[in-house]
Amino acid sequence: MNTPLIHTPASFSRRQFITRSAYAATAGLLGGSDLIAAEKASGETLVTQLYKSMTEEQRKAVCFPYEHPLRHKVDNNWHITNSPIEKLFKADQADLIKQIFNDLHSPEYQKEVWRQFNEDSGKAGFGSAAIGIFGEPDTGKFEFVFTGRHCTRRCDGDSEAGVAFGGPIFYGHASKGFNEGPSHDGNVYWYQAKRANDVFKALDGKQREMALLGTGREEEGNDTVKLTGKTKGLPGIPMSELHADQKDLVNKVLGDLMAPFRKQDVAEAMKMIEGAGTENLHMAFYKNQDIGNDGVWDVWQIEGPSMVWYFRGQPHVHCWAHVKDKAAV
Repeated sequence: MNTPLIHTPASFSRRQFITRSAYAATAGLLGGSDLIAAEKASGETLVTQLYKSMTEEQRKAVCFPYEHPLRHKVDNNWHITNSPIEKLFKADQADLIKQIFNDLHSPEYQKEVWRQFNEDSGKAGFGSAAIGIFGEPDTGKFEFVFTGRHCTRRCDGDSEAGVAFGGPIFYGHASKGFNEGPSHDGNVYWYQAKRANDVFKALDGKQREMALLGTGREEEGNDTVKLTGKTKGLPGIPMSELHADQKDLVNKVLGDLMAPFRKQDVAEAMKMIEGAGTENLHMAFYKNQDIGNDGVWDVWQIEGPSMVWYFRGQPHVHCWAHVKDKAAV
């Protein structure tokens, strides 16, 4: 399979550009070319700048030792401390936090990410979020964690080896109230499920029997993204059962999943997935959580020995992701 060319003619939508750009980074995953080279991050430098600007009172509120267990936590709606950004930080510090958050995402997708966060956070918006800083960014290992409704993001400068995105992350969106309709109108992330359903449509009857299961996994914080290390016996259909054109569609799903995030994190995650063996990936769809009973599967996942990406689109979108190097599982 050849890596697709990336171009942006007038008829080419912004979303198409984003997803194809991410797809290009993953195109070799299930049979092809090299990864796009990652670019050096600037978010880590901004974390150091923020840390140095903080008062002792601010550090007491949001700073912890690097090995503090809170650093590993992930959830769908939480605040890592009881100190909202709008109450604890000055305007210039809050601006630094915005810049850090922006740097964790692809420039093309930042506007959509902020739309999700602002819609889900209500009137308080960005100011309602909370951060934590673990370790000392100016001298050694560190991790910056940004949290809020439907949001867990990390920035760590690869302080922890063998872990993509700094650890497990979460993103989601409730675009039209708590219960979304079958078409998920206005949802920032529903395009990912559309692409996943393209895979299911391409499966034959026997393959569909393997891929279509009952009910998805329970959402229980870190347990939701627990990695098994298994190469066999994972839910759904293994990639080894797919034809070349079907694998190409899975590549496009992975590209869409990675589209919102910065290039270096995408490249790192893809390298880890590939290192664990792409033939060990499994894809599952869940029929018991089908909004509208229309056969467009709202809940699905991709799982391998050292990664899981769980998309729960019922009653609205929750996405749980965790990627490690196989040796780190």
